[in-house]
Amino acid sequence: MMNSTPRVVLVTGASRGIGRAIAKQFGLGGDKVAVNYCNSADKSEALCREIQSENGEARAYAANVANAGEVEAMIDAIENELGPIDVLINNAGILKDNYLVMMSEKAWDDVIDINLKGTFLCCRSVAKKMMTRRHGKIINMVSISGLIGTPGQANYAASKGGVIAITRSMAKELGRYGITVNAVAPGFIETEMLAGMNQKQLNAHLQAIPLGRVGTTDEVAKITSFIASPSNSYMTGQVIVIDGGLSV
Repeated sequence: MMNSTPRVVLVTGASRGIGRAIAKQFGLGGDKVAVNYCNSADKSEALCREIQSENGEARAYAANVANAGEVEAMIDAIENELGPIDVLINNAGILKDNYLVMMSEKAWDDVIDINLKGTFLCCRSVAKKMMTRRHGKIINMVSISGLIGTPGQANYAASKGGVIAITRSMAKELGRYGITVNAVAPGFIETEMLAGMNQKQLNAHLQAIPLGRVGTTDEVAKITSFIASPSNSYMTGQVIVIDGGLSV
């Protein structure tokens, strides 16, 4: 469905996986998409060309979301080139799994910095501008790991649980300005990260999923698109789980 009035949508960590699918969903839906990346310039530019080839508008912007200066510079560049940001989707995230007793301090810090601090920095920068305009939508990509915990993912679960808490706090702070803040919590989704799992591990997880399959990035993108749509105007502070029933 094409939007009658194009919005400016920033998707962080959009060069691959769920972020890529989300950026494409908005770009082909008529919005102007800012594709954020940190290291994957080639993939990000390729995604922009793909969206542009179908008459969409997209531009790539490099920034490490854990660096306040880079985030501020990126937001300023986007608003100067594309216009005021209407929708922020905090998708940038990393995994550095290990059991807690074997987890290095660096692995802990790296995941917390990107997943949690990065979300905070992007929200802080964009929310200031949304508040003056008295409208906007913020969507934070979290995980069922932040809801139920996952062995070997203490750092990841802590980061995503923290983002869930930020989501709820921001919803209460920003509601008076007409800004909604929600989160999407995917379960096992068919991405490059999942591709690294061996078949035995995958089969074990599939047995625990009532629907008996992994999800697709397009399914997550469509849920995200609905949350950001003008028709969804009264939901805020919520975590929408898309996991095939795994966390039930």
